[in-house]
Amino acid sequence: MAEATAISVSDNAHGGAPETGYGSKSYRKYILGILLTVYIFNFIDRTIINILTEPIKESFGVEDWQMGLLGGPAFAILYTFVGIPIARFSEKHHRVWIIAGSVALWSLMTVLCGFATSFIALFIFRIGVSIGEAGCSPPANSIIADYFVPKERSTAVSVYAMGIPLGGMVAYVFGGFIVGSLDGPTLAAMFNSWNWTWAANALDWQNIEGWRVAFVVVGVPGIIVAIIVKMTVKEPPRGYTDPMEMQNKEQVGFREVLKILSEKPAYWHVTMGVTIASFVNYGVGQFFVSFLIRTHELSLFDASVKFALALAIMASIGTYMSGYLADKYAERFPKALALIPMFALLGVIPMHVVGYLADSLWLAIPLMMVGQMLLYTYLCPLYAVPSGVVDSRMRATAVAVTLFIVNLLGYGLGPPLIGGLSTILNATFLSGLDPALTLEACKASDLGVAAQATCSSANADGLQWSMVLFKCLYIWAVFHFYMASRTIQHDMGR
Repeated sequence: MAEATAISVSDNAHGGAPETGYGSKSYRKYILGILLTVYIFNFIDRTIINILTEPIKESFGVEDWQMGLLGGPAFAILYTFVGIPIARFSEKHHRVWIIAGSVALWSLMTVLCGFATSFIALFIFRIGVSIGEAGCSPPANSIIADYFVPKERSTAVSVYAMGIPLGGMVAYVFGGFIVGSLDGPTLAAMFNSWNWTWAANALDWQNIEGWRVAFVVVGVPGIIVAIIVKMTVKEPPRGYTDPMEMQNKEQVGFREVLKILSEKPAYWHVTMGVTIASFVNYGVGQFFVSFLIRTHELSLFDASVKFALALAIMASIGTYMSGYLADKYAERFPKALALIPMFALLGVIPMHVVGYLADSLWLAIPLMMVGQMLLYTYLCPLYAVPSGVVDSRMRATAVAVTLFIVNLLGYGLGPPLIGGLSTILNATFLSGLDPALTLEACKASDLGVAAQATCSSANADGLQWSMVLFKCLYIWAVFHFYMASRTIQHDMGR
C-alpha cells in the first residue's frame, strides 16, 4: 500500500508549490465534505454517551463519578496512546485505507455498546470505540493539507473541525429522540406491524431499553460511510501543496518531529490553550443534558433535541468563522489564529456563568448560544497550527502529538473530575439541607416526598456549581493563546 502514497511530483513539476491544490475544485469540495461526514460520525459515536448519561446511570445504578470515567478515561487513554503509532504509520502508508478501517471499527464498537450487559462491559466497548477513532484525525488532516494550499487551509480545517459540534448536534437529536420515543417493546410492535416476525422474535425486546437502541442506530450507518470513503476518496500525492524542495526530502523520525516542534513556542502554547479549553468543554459537555434535566426539570427529549440542538448550531458557526476569518485576514492580522480564540474565550466566561446560574431558560439559553459560538473558535487552531508549523512529512504526527496531549489531559481528566466534583458538592449540599440524608440513602426506592425533593435539589445544585467553577478555568486558556500570539507569525512562516 505504501506505493500509493509515495511522494509524487508528476502533477506538480513546475518547480514550486501549486496555486490551487490537488484535483479539481469540485472534487476538493467533495473530499472536504466526505471527511467532514467522517468526523461527524466520529463525534456522534463519541458524544452519544453524554445524552445517555441519565438512563445509563439509572440502568446500572452508578454515580456521576463513574459516568465521568465512562465518558473520559474509558475513551481517552487508548485513544491518545494509539493515535501516535497510527499517525506514524499513516506518514508512509495509504491514509484512505486507514480512515476507512477506523470508521468501520469504531462504528462496530458503538453498536456493541448497545448490547453491554454490565457497566464494565460498556466500559470495554467504549475503549474499542476509542481505538477506532484514533485513526481518524491525523491522516485526515494530512490529506487535507495535500488537497488544499496554505492560504486555504485554515478554512478547510475549520470546515473539518465543524464535525465536532455537528456530530454532537446529531447525537443530541437522535439520542434524545430515540430514548424518548423508541425502546425494545416499541420496536417489536413496529416489526410485527410490518410482518417482520423474524425481527420481532430475534431478541428479547421487552427488556431492551431506549439507550441501547440509540447506540445501535447511530453506529450502523458508520459502516456504510467507511465503504463510501474507500470507494470514492483518492489518495493524494504526499506533499503535493508543498514547495518542490520539501517534496524531495526523506521521511523523518519521531524524535526529529518532536525536536522541530520544541522550537515552535506558539505550537505549545496553542496546544495548552486548546487542552485547557477541551478539559472544561469535555467535562461540562458530559453532563450538560443532565444539568438541563436536573436544574430546569426538562425531559431528556426536550433537553437534547430542543436546547442542545440550538447550542450545537451556534458552535458550528463559531468553528467555521474562526477559520474563515483567519484565512481572510491572514495578511493584515497574521496573529489571528491565536487572537481570535483568546478574545472569544474571554467573552465565554461571563456568558456561560450567568447562563448556568439563571433560573429562567429564556435568559439562560440565549446567553449559552452566544457563548457556544465564541467557545468553538478554539477548534481551528487545534488543527491549523500543528499542520502549519511543519511540512508534509510530519503533519500527521504533529496533529497526533497535539491530540495526544489534548485528549489525555482534556478528555481523560475533564469528565471524571467534574463528575467527582459534582458528587462531592452533591454530598455537601445534601448534608446542609438534611444531615440525616446521604447519597446512598437517596438511592432508596421508599424515600418520602420531602426526602426525594431534598435529594433532587442537592443533586441539581452539585452539578450546577461544578459546571460554573469549571467555566472559570477558561482564563488560563486565554493566557496561553496570548503567549502564542507573540510568536505564531514567525513559527508558521507567515
